[in-house]
Amino acid sequence: MARSRHPRRGSMQFWPRKRSRHTLVRIRSWVADVKAKPLGFIGFKAGMTHLQVVDNRPKSPTKGEKIFVPSTIIECPPMTVAGIVFYKQTPKGMRKLWSIMAEKPDKELARRVQIAKKPVSQNLSEKDYDDVRILVHTNPKATSTGSKRPKLLELALGGSLEEKVKYAHAMLGREIAVSDTFGSGASVDVHGVSKGKGFQGTVKRFGVPIRQHKAEKTKRGIATLGPWQPKRVQFMVAQSGKMGYHARTEYNKQILKIGQSGSEINPTGGIVRYGLVNNHFILLRGSVVGPKKREVVLTPSLRPNPKMTKDAPEITYISRRSS
Repeated sequence: MARSRHPRRGSMQFWPRKRSRHTLVRIRSWVADVKAKPLGFIGFKAGMTHLQVVDNRPKSPTKGEKIFVPSTIIECPPMTVAGIVFYKQTPKGMRKLWSIMAEKPDKELARRVQIAKKPVSQNLSEKDYDDVRILVHTNPKATSTGSKRPKLLELALGGSLEEKVKYAHAMLGREIAVSDTFGSGASVDVHGVSKGKGFQGTVKRFGVPIRQHKAEKTKRGIATLGPWQPKRVQFMVAQSGKMGYHARTEYNKQILKIGQSGSEINPTGGIVRYGLVNNHFILLRGSVVGPKKREVVLTPSLRPNPKMTKDAPEITYISRRSS
């Protein structure tokens, strides 16, 4: 009988196989926008549900019919603008010049950073800086995650430099809602950290085949670490180690709905292993990286799919049996 081929799994695209330092990832690339608004939003993954929608894809075989769509619930409590950060373009890249903090920051922010007793301000002209960003923090106390310690993140702004400065000063110390950043039908990228699996062997981590029952040594392991020459273990050899908890980006997720109240989706007793959704929420088409209660960052699509419809389909049914 011929031997069935069983190539090893485990993508070599992501290398080194490094675990994330934080649960909230940093964003390295931003999409420019002509409107002065934040180019991202922080939400909390609550769980998944399924919808019935009227298919509005123009070339779909089921156009105009009701179809089943899995979706992810992202709870989006308002973010608070805690500061403004100014940057200057240098030959070595963007250099941070100065930051202005809100006069009356949230008391929960002291759990994350040390807050100065007297806010320091500095008068800068437009010739002194080339970019402006806002420093925002989450409000997990308003959710059912059980956490009180907020997460901080710098968000880029859209618009011209003058509009950025005007918007940042106007929103300093105030809250930003998810509807101020995104709308229904928009295409977004989801940045998050995957589930941590702990220390795993080569079979689960890389999918290598389990050896025969007559194997002299281990069964759930590789047969060899490599040849004698070169006298070292190659980096592509499958070995045991920590698995998961990696920073990942999922591209082109469509926003199916931006809800105002969790009463539309909350099952009796709340979502399993999450609780009740008490704030605005987003229904995203498909699944999202990471476990429940973890923060994810939503940004406008960096490389949008031209075939994706720009209008959200009509939702006729939302299941309350969330998982």
